[in-house]
Amino acid sequence: MARAPSPQLVGRLVRVLVCTERKTFVTHGLPEVRLTFEGIEGDRHAGHTRPADVRVPWYPKGTPIRNTRQLSLVSSEELAQVADALGVPKVLASWLGANLELEGVPRLTHLPPGTRLFFPEGAALAVEGENEPCIGPGRVIEAHYPEHAKLASRFVKAAWERRGLVAWVDRAGVIRAGDEVRVLLPKPVTYVLP
Repeated sequence: MARAPSPQLVGRLVRVLVCTERKTFVTHGLPEVRLTFEGIEGDRHAGHTRPADVRVPWYPKGTPIRNTRQLSLVSSEELAQVADALGVPKVLASWLGANLELEGVPRLTHLPPGTRLFFPEGAALAVEGENEPCIGPGRVIEAHYPEHAKLASRFVKAAWERRGLVAWVDRAGVIRAGDEVRVLLPKPVTYVLP
């Protein structure tokens, strides 16, 4: 019996962003980037490995581990929701250190691990999971709106389940702003302890 195909969604890549400086995580836009198996060439998060941090407490801090956080993805729609929750006119993808801003993928942050994103020229990403919000991007937003009280601390709650995803390169290639992005959800799995 043939297996039913996994559900698919289609979105659009609004912006491609990169951070080439080590002193900041804020990104800047480019018309296109080359994805390698290390991530985006020249981006501060590129690499086959990364040091363990608070996100992986089962390893001692600094232990080299596989880099499944090569790229950060956000949604235009969710950025607007975060801005609305904070009471500010806008929140830019670059302020969050995002590499890709997508539109047209409902509830992007809720895409499950194992989701694949396919680009027209063959590049593909594999979703690792949600990029949980932290205070760092909140400080950047606060610097743009100093007249709003406590934006840095309010950002974490405002961005909860809207902060986007982290992913790693599954297939190398070039991606461009304006590209159609095909989203392939993984086969649903239910695991029950015996």
